[in-house]
Amino acid sequence: MTKCSVIIPYYQREPGILTRALRSVFAQTHPDFEIIVVDDSSPLSPENDLQNFSAEEWSRITVIKQANAGPGGARNTGLDHVQADSAYAAFLDSDDEWTPDHLRNAVTAMSLFDADCYWASIRGGEAFYYHFGVADLADLTQTVRLSEEPPIVEIPDLAGTMLRNWSFMHLSCMVIGERLFRGVRFEAALRLAAEDVLFFYDCVRNAHRTVLSEAIGAERGEGINIFHGMGADSPLFLKQQFNTWVALDHLESRFPHPAEDRASIEAYKQTARNQALWGQARLVKSRRAPQFRQLAQWAWRDPKILRSAVQLAVRKIAG
Repeated sequence: MTKCSVIIPYYQREPGILTRALRSVFAQTHPDFEIIVVDDSSPLSPENDLQNFSAEEWSRITVIKQANAGPGGARNTGLDHVQADSAYAAFLDSDDEWTPDHLRNAVTAMSLFDADCYWASIRGGEAFYYHFGVADLADLTQTVRLSEEPPIVEIPDLAGTMLRNWSFMHLSCMVIGERLFRGVRFEAALRLAAEDVLFFYDCVRNAHRTVLSEAIGAERGEGINIFHGMGADSPLFLKQQFNTWVALDHLESRFPHPAEDRASIEAYKQTARNQALWGQARLVKSRRAPQFRQLAQWAWRDPKILRSAVQLAVRKIAG
């Protein structure tokens, strides 16, 4: 059984973006798939883009409409509607595109190496500078070559590697097996940030085996991207950084970690604190009031942010 359920959360304002993503699915060299489009109360209805497809293609698409729940909530809805005869679930953001062999490479690798979690590489434009490919991981950590075609590797310490830098991971390149898609879910409340990283880590720690492909599985698009499109002056920026800290806190408490991994988690937590406080300093500089209620909520969960605020104030005074 090699059927894949393709989950596409949809929330866009421009026509044609979903059409582009769906065409890349129908162009797959692995033909056994269904498509679940979750309309997360999108400003633009997905039906506009679906008019471009034939009746046969329509028969493979299920559209689910729901009240806006954010990307994690939309993906959870998709996971909840995976058909019983599916062996794999694959994610595709509505503004991204797959390369033609993405599903074939995933199914081949997961079947051959008895894996239930898979990532391929992703390629993007200049704004995607922070991402790097699976092939670059050999410069950062130990890798084990499993096959040349497709080019599959395994990372013995994948959990620790991603805690040091998870920028080689992207949802549009992720495929998971039944053991994971029947049980692991996104924390939808973290809708402004990091729900994907927490999901990645949950899958890696719960997977029987994870394999990665050096081949390009997806091309990044240019649709709505809430996380990277939000500046420090946005009133939601503090909430975004708090949710990042919460995701890291959940990640830290959910599993046991060696000392090196705990240090990596704390470093990311401190980055979230610093980003949040610098954002509040920008508000003050522009003569706007800090977001005291959200800061108090954070301090209640994480007293270390108070120490970070004092250190920031001292540096400002000293500088």
